[in-house]
Amino acid sequence: MKFVLKAFLLFVVFVGTFSCQHRPEKRQKDTIEMVPEEAKKTSETIRVLEQKPNDVGRPTGMVWIPGGTLVQGALENDTLAMGHEKPAHKVAVDGFFMDIDEVTNDQFQRFIDATGYVTVAEQEIDWEEMKKQLPEGTPKPHDSIMKPGSLTFKKSETPLPNLYDFSQWWEWTIGADWRHPGGPETDIIGKEHYPVVHISYEDALAYCDWAGRRLPTEAEWEYAARGGRNGVPYAWGADISMLSKMANTWEGEFPIENTKEDGFESRAVVKSYRPNDFGLYDMAGNVWEWTSDWYNSKYYRERAAKNEVALNPSGPEAPFNAQNPYAREKVIKGGSFLCSDTYCASYRISARMGNSIDSAQEHLGFRTVATPEMVRQNQQKNKE
Repeated sequence: MKFVLKAFLLFVVFVGTFSCQHRPEKRQKDTIEMVPEEAKKTSETIRVLEQKPNDVGRPTGMVWIPGGTLVQGALENDTLAMGHEKPAHKVAVDGFFMDIDEVTNDQFQRFIDATGYVTVAEQEIDWEEMKKQLPEGTPKPHDSIMKPGSLTFKKSETPLPNLYDFSQWWEWTIGADWRHPGGPETDIIGKEHYPVVHISYEDALAYCDWAGRRLPTEAEWEYAARGGRNGVPYAWGADISMLSKMANTWEGEFPIENTKEDGFESRAVVKSYRPNDFGLYDMAGNVWEWTSDWYNSKYYRERAAKNEVALNPSGPEAPFNAQNPYAREKVIKGGSFLCSDTYCASYRISARMGNSIDSAQEHLGFRTVATPEMVRQNQQKNKE
């Protein structure tokens, strides 16, 4: 059994990575260098599935993403890029279907009604099981907090001189879950079309299994977010002045004041902004989205060193975070309503973050993908 509270304890012990990435000027200089231009070249010819097969219908709420190639990772001129976004490396992906927007409260409710599933944030906590996944000697939390809950955001009343300590704006809230995103006193009534949040990796997989889908790989997600645009840092192009018109992020001084220039302080209804050129909404901002790849801070260097185009890469074989040896994290993409240009810039396409697989927060959701074969299987199942 996995628990969100365990992730929070690790977070406190190691000052983990639950929020936006730091902007480069607020951290030590990156030690990972960009891959030389000649190392990006390859003589390989890789064939990918571009067009949707004629015998496969488009699932409701999804769009076909034609296969192609991508230089995954940070652009060479991206001054906001983090070290783990480098070196850039070539990948190729077969075509696939992708949800046009993040999975909503309404969609997740249908899954719950059909299966009776209980999310990780709603499960009772077993300390004997939890402590097996914590550093030896970690003291047991007081019984008053050993109850189901999740991580919620809290504003600061004063400027924070140290933006490395994420616990200043995250708190463990008993009773916070997908039905109560801000805590037990909140609900999702009237918010059926908002993205579902407080979803752990385990929860997302359970939904995918029910829906006959899967989570996107990091390469698929980044390829889809580009919408066929190469050489630009954002899903809409290169103009940062368009940010408030194109994505739900944080305007103002983080985490004190959100001016709501984009119209929202917290989560927004899906499809509140224009889609990218593939017809996908909210590929920047609103809520972070799970991918299926393990987060490994060495992976991009190892991938680029092979000097080859990776076909349908599924990420590293094992997780690794040099800053947190206990972490078992998956890559999340897209940034959220908490991403600010005064603190981070995770609304960039190449931005990425590792998130503990048993952690859920009020700015983390997901969307699903399906291959043609998966759609065929679902269509056959529906006939039977």
